[in-house]
Amino acid sequence: MPAFTATAPAKIILFGEHAVVYGQPAIAVPVSKVQTRVMVSATPLAKPGEVRLQSPLVGLDTTLPQLDPAHPLAKTIAALLEHLKIARLPACSIRISSNIPVAAGMGSGAAVTVAMLRALSAFLGHPLADETVSALAFEVEKVHHGTPSGIDNTVITYRRGVYFVKGQPIQFLTTPRAFTILIADTGTPSPTSITVGEVRKAWQTEPARYENIFERIGQIVHQARKSIENGAIKPLGRLMDENHSQLQELGVSSPKLDQLVEVARRNGALGAKLSGGGRGGNLIALVESDQEELAASALREAGAVNVIATQVGI
Repeated sequence: MPAFTATAPAKIILFGEHAVVYGQPAIAVPVSKVQTRVMVSATPLAKPGEVRLQSPLVGLDTTLPQLDPAHPLAKTIAALLEHLKIARLPACSIRISSNIPVAAGMGSGAAVTVAMLRALSAFLGHPLADETVSALAFEVEKVHHGTPSGIDNTVITYRRGVYFVKGQPIQFLTTPRAFTILIADTGTPSPTSITVGEVRKAWQTEPARYENIFERIGQIVHQARKSIENGAIKPLGRLMDENHSQLQELGVSSPKLDQLVEVARRNGALGAKLSGGGRGGNLIALVESDQEELAASALREAGAVNVIATQVGI
């Protein structure tokens, strides 16, 4: 029996993180230069129902019964089996590989879930529609983030840029003109669930103040969508700067993020901001093609552990 393989890209939020949890819009796009791959192979010589899971990146090599039922991988398998009304998996091995940075706001958890759902459902002879993959992945995202926005599973499942409002139908972005962003990793892991939880506590303490910030971020996102869909790229830089300022007000930036944002701006970027949960993880910078290498080199020299250039709209 052949192996079944599926891949899923990373994602990056261009505008609207944190506020999206509170009903404001956000814009996010896939990043195909980094991805997760899941391969499922039948193991007919193993005991019936024996499932081995391997992920060398995180040192995981275990069987399904040994995995905590609350683990995202166990939750993914359970959600799929429940959806398909299958009691258990046939004997198989599941191997996960990924070059998506973990705890960096790039959807590494959702990418694993999406790729696993696709590979396993194909292995079982019941490939899933995108809508089902996204819905099941959203349920698993609750393990990662507590109160997920739904952005990660949506962008990663459909592999398209989206204008996203929680609870509303997906709106895919129209990008008549491609543009380049740099994604710079601070090297500081920052699980999104922690910063999302801290923002929620702060909002509960001062709801009026935080809702004003969320509304301002929502206005920025709306302007950014108009610029992207009109092919007006330069204004996005100013909007990134404004969005970063609001995220600073939320308390989710960090000295390292602020330093690298300033480095990008001083070295040719049209604008820059943190992306994702904050306190670490990634920042993004909008650059024109003739400034890409200058800005990327400056970010590396300033301490970014990795810089990825990706095209939005291609």
